[in-house]
Amino acid sequence: MFSVKVTDHIMIAHSLPDPFFGAAQNMHGATYVTEVTFMSEKLNSKNVVIDIGEASLITKNVLSELAYKNLDELPQFKGILTTTEYLAQYIHGEIKKKINNNLKLKVELLESHVASASYES
Repeated sequence: MFSVKVTDHIMIAHSLPDPFFGAAQNMHGATYVTEVTFMSEKLNSKNVVIDIGEASLITKNVLSELAYKNLDELPQFKGILTTTEYLAQYIHGEIKKKINNNLKLKVELLESHVASASYES
C-alpha cells in the first residue's frame, strides 16, 4: 500500500452538551493537528498516489470551512455531539467528495500529544 500524508491544523469552538462529557459540556476551544493520509494499492500514471500540493490544498479548503467557527452554530452539526471521532469522520467525508474514489483515506485529529481520534475507509 502506498500513502501520502499531509498535515494541517484547525481551531474550533464547541460544546458537548451531555453529562457524559463532564466539563466539556460547556463551550470550549480545541486545536486539532490534522493528519490526512491518502492511500492506494498502486500508483497512478504519474507514479504518485496524489499530488502532495493537491492533497494539501484539498485538506486546507475543507478545514477552512470549520476554522475559527463555533460548531454549535453551524447547521450541519445541529443536534450532533461534535466529538473528535465524529469530526474526524465528517472531515473524512468532505475530503472524500473531492478526491479520486479509488483512494483510501484516513483522517486523524490530534487533540494533544497524548490523545487523538481517527476515521479511515
